[in-house]
Amino acid sequence: MKAKKGKAVRYNKWGYIFLVPFILTYTIFQLVPMATTIYNSFFENYRSGLTQIGPNFVGFDNFRKIFTDGDIWIYAKNTMILWIMCFIPQILLSLLLGAWFSDIRLKLKGSRFFKTVIYLPNLIMASAFAMLFFTLFSDQGPINSMLIKIGIISTPYKFMSHVWSTRTLIAFMNLLMWFGNTTILLMAGMMGIDPSLFEAAEVDGATSTQVFFHVTLPLLRPILVYVMITSLIGGLQNFDVPQILTNGTGDPVRSSMTLIMFLNKHLYSKNYGMAGALSVVLFVITVILSLIVFKVTGNDKRKG
Repeated sequence: MKAKKGKAVRYNKWGYIFLVPFILTYTIFQLVPMATTIYNSFFENYRSGLTQIGPNFVGFDNFRKIFTDGDIWIYAKNTMILWIMCFIPQILLSLLLGAWFSDIRLKLKGSRFFKTVIYLPNLIMASAFAMLFFTLFSDQGPINSMLIKIGIISTPYKFMSHVWSTRTLIAFMNLLMWFGNTTILLMAGMMGIDPSLFEAAEVDGATSTQVFFHVTLPLLRPILVYVMITSLIGGLQNFDVPQILTNGTGDPVRSSMTLIMFLNKHLYSKNYGMAGALSVVLFVITVILSLIVFKVTGNDKRKG
């Protein structure tokens, strides 16, 4: 028994050794920056012209300024609007494509090719996507030229000068970039469902729609919750597309300014205290929203 126990201990040692690179990486690139950010949030530390102010300990003054300044509520609303405009069509499209590609009864031809194609936009850098759309939808761009030629409009439409057209372009770009990844995740979940459940439902006379809503969706709930939480976190971190598309201004009338763009302005002006406080607030918001998702979906309950 002792020999076997000693052998097991020696095997366990290798497991801990293989964990060391991950632990070091996580500590250096996650825990240390997080602790530093929280530490900086309690200090006044910024540059005024050529003069460096601070660091001076100010307690919760940075947090108080964030919440007394009405701008954060505007940017939080913008962020959530852009996320909702992207997430709802993204999840609907991904569910539809996932159901098609995972249904062996349809016998779709070339499904591997189409799976690859829908995932390809996820590999393109957001900055490249934003520059492409900025060129396509500019005042003298191809889209305006085409609309004028077919007679839909008589003068160029200023896509970047209207609130909802700008928001729609940002949401559409994020949709194109991420729906492939979401489709692959949902499709993997659908293919993991026991086929006998679908066969039993068909024997009982259930239609395809009934099977989808009463068999597929309930069994997909864990993956749907994962997709929703990761999408929510990504939505709160929405930065590169609106930053490039609006040249960092968030125009028109700051309707496309997101929370991370607001954070970037503080970092650009070297106001590290306010940037740290805003980062902490974003972290807390992310945790709260994730817990709400778990509570609403019932995934916080555990069966005995």
